[in-house]
Amino acid sequence: CTEVEPLSLLEKTLFTVDELTGLITACALIRPSKSVLDLERKSVLKKWKQASFAAGVDREVIRKGAAMLGREVNDIIDDVIAAMRQAASELGLGSPA
Repeated sequence: CTEVEPLSLLEKTLFTVDELTGLITACALIRPSKSVLDLERKSVLKKWKQASFAAGVDREVIRKGAAMLGREVNDIIDDVIAAMRQAASELGLGSPA
């Protein structure tokens, strides 16, 4: 398997957020609300540091993607949480019924 380097802005963005959405989803699902609506960056960063949490998420891919985009990881986390909030119901991460 050969890894293809992302070149376009879209490829770089998808490269970065694919792993990050997995981490954010895992963080939301362990919350009492099981929702992304009340999830904050601070909670994601706390779990980021625990290698055993969402162990399949390659944090280095997220860091590398952020660097390719010329963005800070914290800003990307904020943007992805905001985007996931907009689609929370469709993702099954909205307010509990």
